[in-house]
Amino acid sequence: MRESGVLTRGGLLISSPLLVWLALPGRFSFWPLIFVCLVPLFFLSSRAPSAAKSFFNGFAAGIFVYVLQLYWIVSVLNQYGSLNWFLAVPAMLLLVVYMSIYLAVFSVCFYLLEKNDSFLLLLAGSASLWVGLDWLRFWLFSGFPWMDIGYGLWSQPRLLQAADLFGHYGYSLLIVLINVTLFLFLKNKYSSGQRIGAVAILGCICAALALYSSDRLQEIEKLIGSAPHERVGVVQGNVEQTRKWSPEERLRTVKDYVSLSTSLMSDKPPSLIIWPETALPFYPRTNEYLEPVSDFVDNSGVMLLSGAPWYEVEQSRSKRIIHYYNGAMLMQPGDGFSFGYYKSHLVPYGEYVPLEKYLSFLAPLVEAAGNFTAGTIDQPLQAGNIRVGVLICFESIFGDLGRAWVEAGANLLVNLTNDAWYGKSSAPYQSWAMTVYRSVETRRALVRSANTGISGYIDPLGRVKIESSLFVPWAESMQVPLLTEKTFFVRGGYLFAPVCGLAACVLMIIAVINRKRYRINRLID
Repeated sequence: MRESGVLTRGGLLISSPLLVWLALPGRFSFWPLIFVCLVPLFFLSSRAPSAAKSFFNGFAAGIFVYVLQLYWIVSVLNQYGSLNWFLAVPAMLLLVVYMSIYLAVFSVCFYLLEKNDSFLLLLAGSASLWVGLDWLRFWLFSGFPWMDIGYGLWSQPRLLQAADLFGHYGYSLLIVLINVTLFLFLKNKYSSGQRIGAVAILGCICAALALYSSDRLQEIEKLIGSAPHERVGVVQGNVEQTRKWSPEERLRTVKDYVSLSTSLMSDKPPSLIIWPETALPFYPRTNEYLEPVSDFVDNSGVMLLSGAPWYEVEQSRSKRIIHYYNGAMLMQPGDGFSFGYYKSHLVPYGEYVPLEKYLSFLAPLVEAAGNFTAGTIDQPLQAGNIRVGVLICFESIFGDLGRAWVEAGANLLVNLTNDAWYGKSSAPYQSWAMTVYRSVETRRALVRSANTGISGYIDPLGRVKIESSLFVPWAESMQVPLLTEKTFFVRGGYLFAPVCGLAACVLMIIAVINRKRYRINRLID
């Protein structure tokens, strides 16, 4: 891809979004493309006649990228959120526009960095800026870190082992560095010395990561072999979302889950069985539908962790307040539900409506899903030797939640989810891929139970040991290791992304100052 007139602005504008879409998890997930997918965007930004034009180019590229990644939101809002198409499409586009602003900001900053003619400033500034913007998107407006570019390597466990240092953000930085180095190599304005320097820096980083990953892979393999193991069962009920909450189907749903769980008891019974998010489609505190579940747990002697809605009553002198929760409840033989966790990171416009007074037209979303209260991460759920840290639904895409559970003492991570909302789109594959990183970051086995899939087991090395197909009833059990070490990521490496953001701010200030000095010197000359 030598710089020439062959690649038009339109071609560059479309190329990066298409390459990103093909490289990231989804229908294709051809991961090697992740190392070249940003190069067309870099050329597009550098060729822009002005910073404003570069901003617009990045914004337009972002629209293409995120429409390809988030198209499935329209059907979710329409089928399950009770929004008509003429509201569902604009709602999806509103999110796409918001996400595209980050790419637009990166594009204009890349333009300013590239005009400094310093390959070191371009390398360090671009990579740290990308990670800093990803981190900003991670927490701003409750956060939506969907499909960060570092997730592109999810299927390559031999390359993932450094995630226990800096999480997936470390791989985002590496991927951007590789793309910028390729850009420098192809861009005519940079000298041979600058190109060699960029390649040498990248080579040293890649060599260090390769050595670390190889060493950690062998070390964790030994830890897995010597660690205590417990057999954990997973059930995927494959209950249609349209019938799940209907009163006449609730008993049938419960019996289906009990039947699948019973099939796991014949050979080597598990000590814990996992059911998905809201597998119990009713409030189980006092409900007749709970009886088959209680009978199964009491007769089998197996502990059950199931997703279920829950409520707590707060009584004050003046009023009675009911708090509703999206919960994960642990049932013990003879004791009923003895422990629980309430989802702490709720889905905006799915489980609650921020600024509800000003966005009343989105109220049907909450009416369909429930207006929940957020819980907190406290102590892991104790199931014999297993100390469970629970991630409900899209909590699995937030690395800080998995870290918080391990910091609290969890030796196993469990993800309960209901991906039936996504249909047969790319979203279930994307969600599953992002979950892999939580295992490597924390060095914990992760067990995932999804209503319609993908369910499965991920070991502390990020290797997918077993996974289900989509939209099939499925039950499986497996011995999982219970590791207890706390990784560098858990102890402090999670600060890597905000540090990158701070570094990007400093480097951008340097770039702007250098640019002004250059212009002044030209005027003097």
